[in-house]
Formats: sequence, C-alpha cells, structure tokens
Amino acid sequence: MNLDDPGWTGLQGGYRIPYDPRKALRALERGKDVAVAWQELWKELHHQGDVGEASYAAVPHLVRIHVARGVADANTYGLVAIIEEARLRGRNPELPANLRKAYEAAWRQLMDIGLTELRTAEDATLVCCIISVLAIGKGQLNLGRFAIFFPEDERDEILTKAEAL
Repeated sequence: MNLDDPGWTGLQGGYRIPYDPRKALRALERGKDVAVAWQELWKELHHQGDVGEASYAAVPHLVRIHVARGVADANTYGLVAIIEEARLRGRNPELPANLRKAYEAAWRQLMDIGLTELRTAEDATLVCCIISVLAIGKGQLNLGRFAIFFPEDERDEILTKAEAL
C-alpha cells in the first residue's frame, strides 16, 4: 500500500482503533525524530498481542526503510517479528488479500537481510531480533517467540529448570 493511499486512514492498529502510521514511517524515512517515531510505532502497531491491518500494511515500509537506511536496526526486526507472531497466534485479523503479496515479499527480504546482518551483529538485542525473524520465517514460531520475548537471564533460568527435570 503506497504511503499516499487514502486507505490508510481506515486501518486499525494494535488498540483495535484506527491508526495511521504514515507520519511515523515518513519520519523514519527522513531520519528525523527517529526515536519518537519508533516509540509511536511500537505502541500503536502492537498492543498486548493485538495487531491490526495497519500493522500488516506497515511491514513492507519498515523493511523498505531498513534497506534504504543501510543500518541494522533491532527495531525493524523486533517489531516485524512481533507483528507476525501476533498474526500467527490466530486472535488477530487475517492478513488482507490486497496486502498479502507485499507483506510476504517484505518478510522474505527481511530474512535475507537478516542472514547477512547476523554475520556482523554484536548487539545482543539485535542478534535476538534477527534470530526471531529467521525462526518465525522458517516456521519455528516457538523458537522465534523464545528469542524475542525472553532476555538472556530468563532463557538461562528456563533452561536450568528444564535441565533439572
């Protein structure tokens, strides 16, 4: 969906109310108020496991902007992973047919980029977010959820308890 398309105004975000992410997406694109834009997108596109059509429509733009900026950003991987995880959990709207092709292409592209960026990634959050995208994209939803939702200390605790069984 083009950023000039008036259809954005009728799409719902994570709160199940209309949310138009174009202002925040354009801010990311311009590199202006990037932290504020990410904060807004994280808050509005996903809320307590809920996503909406605006969330799905934003994914291709998040990936496009990630590529254009040329900087590995955990926000892109993390938010896209969480949107897909929520979509796959089954309690959210279906991916609309008119968004499917662009959404799926963006996912394939982000997985390809993730394979490349993982080679040099040093930041633990970035590594976890890339791994989450790769796992979810390969059909390993629980592995992806584990990578995105649990920090290292909680993963250690879970594994320690599992080893004790």
